[in-house]
Amino acid sequence: MAWENTTTNFYNRAALQKHVANISCPHEFLETFYRNMGRKMWQVNTMILTNAILAGVIVVIGACAKKYRYHPLARFIFLGATTLFLPIITYVVPSIGTNNNDYISEDEHGFSPSAATCHGGFHQYSVVSWAFLVQIVVVNTSIIVAVDDREGRNKGPPVRLLFQGFWTLYLGISTMGPILNNMWQLHLELMLFTIFFAKIVVKCLAFIIARRSLAFGRNPRLIFGHMIQLQLQERGQLGEPLAGDVDVPPPPLLVMGEESLEAEMQPLGYLLTDISALTNNTGLVTIDKVWQLDDTLAISRPQIKDICLSFSLFKMLRCRFARYELANASSVRTINFFWSLLLEEGKHGRVFGMITDELSFVHDYYFSSLPVSYSRYWLPILSVSTSLLCIGYCLVAASFIIKGIVSDWEPKYKHQMRCVFWCGERHSISTSNHKHFGFFLFDDIPLIILLSLVVISEVMYIMSYICSNWTKVALISHHIKHASLQNCSPRMQKWFGLLLKHKCRLLKYWDEKIGQGSVLVVHPRTTPLLVLRRLLGLPDLDRSVKIPEAVKVCIIRALRSYRSNGHHLSNGTGSLRQSTVGERFLWACSSISTSDIILTWHIATCILELRHPYRYGFLPVDNKITATHLSRYCAYLMAWSPELLPDNEEWSSSLYAVVKKNAKCALALVGCSSWGSLAPEVECQRVIQLLSANSNHAILRNGVMLGEQLVELIEGEQAAWMVLAEFWSEMILYIASSDNVKGHLEAIARGGELITLLWALLTHAGITSQPSTASACAV
Repeated sequence: MAWENTTTNFYNRAALQKHVANISCPHEFLETFYRNMGRKMWQVNTMILTNAILAGVIVVIGACAKKYRYHPLARFIFLGATTLFLPIITYVVPSIGTNNNDYISEDEHGFSPSAATCHGGFHQYSVVSWAFLVQIVVVNTSIIVAVDDREGRNKGPPVRLLFQGFWTLYLGISTMGPILNNMWQLHLELMLFTIFFAKIVVKCLAFIIARRSLAFGRNPRLIFGHMIQLQLQERGQLGEPLAGDVDVPPPPLLVMGEESLEAEMQPLGYLLTDISALTNNTGLVTIDKVWQLDDTLAISRPQIKDICLSFSLFKMLRCRFARYELANASSVRTINFFWSLLLEEGKHGRVFGMITDELSFVHDYYFSSLPVSYSRYWLPILSVSTSLLCIGYCLVAASFIIKGIVSDWEPKYKHQMRCVFWCGERHSISTSNHKHFGFFLFDDIPLIILLSLVVISEVMYIMSYICSNWTKVALISHHIKHASLQNCSPRMQKWFGLLLKHKCRLLKYWDEKIGQGSVLVVHPRTTPLLVLRRLLGLPDLDRSVKIPEAVKVCIIRALRSYRSNGHHLSNGTGSLRQSTVGERFLWACSSISTSDIILTWHIATCILELRHPYRYGFLPVDNKITATHLSRYCAYLMAWSPELLPDNEEWSSSLYAVVKKNAKCALALVGCSSWGSLAPEVECQRVIQLLSANSNHAILRNGVMLGEQLVELIEGEQAAWMVLAEFWSEMILYIASSDNVKGHLEAIARGGELITLLWALLTHAGITSQPSTASACAV
């Protein structure tokens, strides 16, 4: 028996033959036909389920967990899913197409021909719909960046997606059979393709416009030139207010409206042809104009000022990413104004909030497609409109499928493949016989789930516009430029104020948490997550905690102390020299390696915490909270993000691993089952004895020695915690004041770090690099 993938000749002969109802098909033909189709359906359904999982991975990671796309494992999974998805679609769609499931068999003499033809119908449409829906989500989550040439390469819309869309449309049309018999399927596929194509076109328009704009692609050159002009202007003026004055007037930093400026290209960037345009140009929004904003809005002015200042600082930070020497170009007035904010008592939360918003602008600009849409006011409207169309399509499609499932599908929709076969006997042919294969739930359930995920992702996409800080800055700038809201109804102003106040947690760039690690684990935990980390060879992460307010206060206090004393940031020696108690521990900061000093003081902090643990029912002092949290955070950085530290990253991470292993071996010589039952002073003394006797690493021995000195400090526990809090506050500022621009940009992509926030804060305070090792130790 011979099988062929065409029945054309058989149909032509059968049209002239007489149909006889009682002709039965050969058993061999039926058995072979059923077996082949059954095997094909199992293969197809296996691939469909695999693709459904891949589609879910793409949608969830792409739309709901963007920051995790930059973690190695998540990036690997996402890349694998996007790579395999379309090839599987390319295999599945033709295998269920109308033109690829026709069979004919004949005996050796050609007297008993048998033939079959199969049609996928809704099954074929559902698979093609998956491809379009996933491609729509990928378009939404694609990264589009319009940057200066010095910042790196521009990232335009993924043109490959456009070719994938055309390929998917071709697969859908070429395998659906006669178009006149499948018009409903053609229309539905064309609707999805139209939505997909519209999204691509909007992204391309936004990228082209933003790339040429002075407010987006060319902005670092303009900002750098603007800062130089401000600096030159200040040299001709006397009586600049000093940082710390009660009222330091805000400088005319650019916020929005750069397109209205007349600028000419110079070797150092774009320079304004008329500097007076900063005050006379009604289409330009600057920080000093924001500070003059009245109270007509239903939102407090500090919130408006903070979000606009964050946006302006973001534009200045882009100059640093573009490798402009911002420290040499920053105006004295700008630095003094920023310091006046830092020196305000009780405003640490405001400062941290402004820098957090600034880094959220950075994250959006370099790792999303949202900002380029603001290059024209009508682009966000188009983007939201295409998303609403997609949501409408998904809701209608889902309701149709659910209605079909509930009301019991028509017989032709209950199966994935519908086959018709005939058998011939000499000059006669049987009437048509019908056989169905597969089960409709293999198509319907995954499609409903995918439609739901796409609706969720589109809603989040729309919310990213409504709740975005970019929208808030655009609305505030529109109000300042046109004053159109001053004459609006109170209700309109109220809605405007609510929009400015609203923050969506799902879109929050940084959750204000810091990792906590330790090399000295006296009470090891054996949770499944820790066991999995150890099996995968990942460094230990004790936990991630929200930054306590006490930590923020101590860090800002250390920065103010640096400003008032006129010293350089040091590796802790500056804070130690400010008290007679601290001077006793200067020996622990003599190493030329910052990693050595961090581990030495971390071990000492752990030992002091063993002696004076947190007790239930007692509120810990702020110095203790600061010292323990920053100590564990620095240990976490050595294990997880050593590239953000001053020393070589391989050296830092390997040193952390060696010291941790040495401490673990030293403590393992005595069983730890009874540790928890010991009194704190007994447990602390026992740990000191074990580490002193059994450790063979100099850092571990130095840390134990320092810890023992802190425990036995005559001035008492509070003095010891104060020394540690001041040391760690200065140390975290010291390691943050680096010129490692690339490392901090990668940290922003992963979701942010406290040290990156401090790095940006120090940049605007005029501190853009670390002092030399010798000067840091000598301060």
